[in-house]
Amino acid sequence: MRKLPPLRSLQVFESAARLQHFSKAADELCITQSAVSHQIKQLEEYYGEVLFIRNTRQLELTDKGALLFEQAEISFNQLDDISRKIVGDENQQLRLAVYSSFAVKWLIPRLSEFRQLQPQIDLRLEMIANDPQLSDSVADMFISGQSNHKGYRHFTLHKERLIPVASPEYIAKWLIKPAQSTQELKSCLASAVLLTVDEGPLGIDWQRWFEVNHLTQSVEQQQHIFSHVLFAIEAAIVHQGIALASDFMVKDDIRSGRLIALDLPDLLTGFNFNFSCKQRRQREPAIACFIDWLKTQTQSGL
Repeated sequence: MRKLPPLRSLQVFESAARLQHFSKAADELCITQSAVSHQIKQLEEYYGEVLFIRNTRQLELTDKGALLFEQAEISFNQLDDISRKIVGDENQQLRLAVYSSFAVKWLIPRLSEFRQLQPQIDLRLEMIANDPQLSDSVADMFISGQSNHKGYRHFTLHKERLIPVASPEYIAKWLIKPAQSTQELKSCLASAVLLTVDEGPLGIDWQRWFEVNHLTQSVEQQQHIFSHVLFAIEAAIVHQGIALASDFMVKDDIRSGRLIALDLPDLLTGFNFNFSCKQRRQREPAIACFIDWLKTQTQSGL
């Protein structure tokens, strides 16, 4: 009877193939990079096939490597299901890595409902500012801008759309006479205070808004610059100017009357908020419950 491939090597191979990096696989598995290389070499010797193309900074799977990765994922999923059935182990503690803006303005206000529905699940939020490495060593689930990672299930929660908002008090002070049209409102922007967010590589939000709408921003335009959209939103709420904010982040503030959405064009940034978790873990009871709840919350749009 044919001997099984070395199972430890298969585990290391699955991690390296999914992360497309030996050192990241080493971090995830808490072993050295040389140990990863050794296990991959052992697996390649067993099959007599090259599994990775190593002539680039990021690993690439060969055709045989891609086939093995696909089948390894299926096998690990099945083993995981069987193990949970035998042991009766249902992971009820979950870590969710999520952007602070998404958490503060959308997720946290709704979490009480999830906790009432699933009191046995202990959900811990890990706030992130930038896209983290997708790994169990970081979190069990992620809400970030990442997608198409091998071995992970992804689905889009929301396509980012920025809308101009301001408090009723600021609008009353700024527009002494109500604007009669969108064009007239655009012309009034020169006298407004713009609450601007510098998003680093993505650029400055109001600058992009003016460019997309083929408008010229006055060099005398008064602006208050912030490093995070949450600061700009709070400044808008306390009557300091007009902010560009993701529509879902200010939905509750608009509903409560603290902010008003101005009749001005929106800005589609091309950024998506995506949910991610390992494919082989998506059927774990706690993760499956959270996915179902999240989908219910977003069915009608954020």
